[in-house]
Amino acid sequence: MTARYAAMFHRLRQRGEGAFGAFVMLGDPDLETSARILDLLVDADADMIEVGIPFSDPVADGPTIQAAAERALSQGVTPSQCFTVLAAFRRRHPEVPVGILTYANIVSAPGRDAFYRAAAEAGVDSVLVADVPEMEAAPFVASAIGSGIAPVLIAAPNTPRRALARIARMGRGYTYCVARSGVTGAERAMELDHGALLGALAELGAPPAVLGFGISTPDHVRDALGAGAAGVISGSAIVKLVESGDLPAVSAFVGEMKAATRA
Repeated sequence: MTARYAAMFHRLRQRGEGAFGAFVMLGDPDLETSARILDLLVDADADMIEVGIPFSDPVADGPTIQAAAERALSQGVTPSQCFTVLAAFRRRHPEVPVGILTYANIVSAPGRDAFYRAAAEAGVDSVLVADVPEMEAAPFVASAIGSGIAPVLIAAPNTPRRALARIARMGRGYTYCVARSGVTGAERAMELDHGALLGALAELGAPPAVLGFGISTPDHVRDALGAGAAGVISGSAIVKLVESGDLPAVSAFVGEMKAATRA
């Protein structure tokens, strides 16, 4: 199992910082630009990278990320091409944790074991399968761990304690905690009432909690870390800037959000 997440969280704890994760959709607006954007995110001090593989029915994603997936699909982007981009990224950035957020159809189409092997060969650290609840996650978790990939599971403030225990037991790398109900998107206000959730995950020995869904301002970052999260992931706000074509604005946004983890 990759140790990049553990090394990152340890390093940041030593510095008194939280982790900032940046999400982008691979292939948006095209594969070559995606590769440049991944480098840009690292250069702007993102601690961890999360990527989407274009999929036609991304049920956990809001309109911004759905549109990014559609743009990538219109370019004919495939999972195999995404792995090629990630393998090249890994050669350039050997220490930066990289996770995939995807859906069960993408994982199951080539076969679970084959998908996770391909991810491992590309240097991927984790895979979060957004439409697989923890009660159905065991086969995915087994295939992931068998290939040295960290299975990341989702927890929410209304997740029952028994389910949180299973998430804590099965998860690796980090625990993705949703900052609100519904789908991803910077267009809606973030809801933050996570003290009980974060406390329960810590008691249960879960991997570090990272908040996502609606993280779009430095105040969101500070509030999340203040509530006890180990880090945050911002997606829709970054994807919207990518859509605009203003890559310097992407860099500035990531730098500003990362700076908030040091406050």
